[in-house]
Amino acid sequence: MKTDCAIWANGELRYAGVNDHEIDLFEGQYAVPHGVSYNSYVILDEKTAVMDTVDGRFADAWLRNVEKALDGRKPDYLIVQHMEPDHSGSIMAFAEKYPGAVIVSTQKAFGMMNQFFGTDFADRRMVAAEGGKLPLGRHTLAFYTAPMVHWPEVMVTYEETEKTLFSADAFGKFGALDWAEDWTDEARRYYIGIVGKYGAPVQTLLKKAAGLDIQKICPLHGPVLKENLEKYLKLYSIWSSYQPEEKGAVIAYASFYGHTRAAAELLAEELQKAGFGPVVLRDVYRDDWAATVADAFRYSHLVVASPTYNGDMAPKMEAFLKALSARGYQNRVAAVMDNGTWAPMAGKAMKAALESCRNVTVVEPVVSIRSAMNDENKAQICALAAALIQA
Repeated sequence: MKTDCAIWANGELRYAGVNDHEIDLFEGQYAVPHGVSYNSYVILDEKTAVMDTVDGRFADAWLRNVEKALDGRKPDYLIVQHMEPDHSGSIMAFAEKYPGAVIVSTQKAFGMMNQFFGTDFADRRMVAAEGGKLPLGRHTLAFYTAPMVHWPEVMVTYEETEKTLFSADAFGKFGALDWAEDWTDEARRYYIGIVGKYGAPVQTLLKKAAGLDIQKICPLHGPVLKENLEKYLKLYSIWSSYQPEEKGAVIAYASFYGHTRAAAELLAEELQKAGFGPVVLRDVYRDDWAATVADAFRYSHLVVASPTYNGDMAPKMEAFLKALSARGYQNRVAAVMDNGTWAPMAGKAMKAALESCRNVTVVEPVVSIRSAMNDENKAQICALAAALIQA
């Protein structure tokens, strides 16, 4: 997507965001090998409105994009939908360059502005209320609060004439706009990692969206969505209700010397021979942790396998299971395999972690290996595969 493109056919909505290829970890924790975009839009009408700012590291580039999109005009409004610094980091730079612009946001957002910038813009602000409207001329903006999607101050904005939803962080994805890839995988990793805990608020937002005639979605990360919107709305409904997208299994394992990995690989082979469905093997020490978490939410079945370490499961396995729990993991079938040379304890710990999640059924048998697989273990793994298929 070019930064000077017109998104509406009549040219009254223009893109002013930036791509970030300098970043290595989004939010300091999510690997983004293909960068990320910080999206901002400019609406040209009798009144002009700028939709959100960008990370402060790109303030100068963004202000140049805004100036170009305005085409000689001055902005009347800055709409702030979300106060996370990757979107709010250039508010002060904008406010200083355009002292006549009114800043529009929620009451909670203005409180956060005071925390970030030492001012809540009391002399030039407009508080957006639920269902409140801002006419710009031919276009009218309607504001809808979206608390905890994924911060408490969030709102989304619906433009009534062009039927466009400015969706804040909803429907976003990792990856800069100059990197071509399918939306789904990186949107899933983004959603589960960042918003996953807040399924109920997302469901509330989806109910609001259902009452709107939406023809385009303009998120704060990733591409503008113009076609097949039913796909994106359906996936958000699945993700936020914690249902699997499809039947399949993730086998997440930790292995120090290869024996636990061999057991995981044997189980994968048995499931694949039976035509169970997609089977994904994930090494919790070597594979991207957020992708492993996202896969666990994608599929209906999860198997965890770990050697015992300090009387517990492997630390990275513990972190993985904690990441699942923190994001509301539920409504799945799970199984456990452990390994231990003298006092195997990982199985007990992993089983307890899974059973603490809502509506997660842990099937038997729990396969317990003593150092390396023997014939009895292989038979147990075949039995476990059969149990998973039947569950």
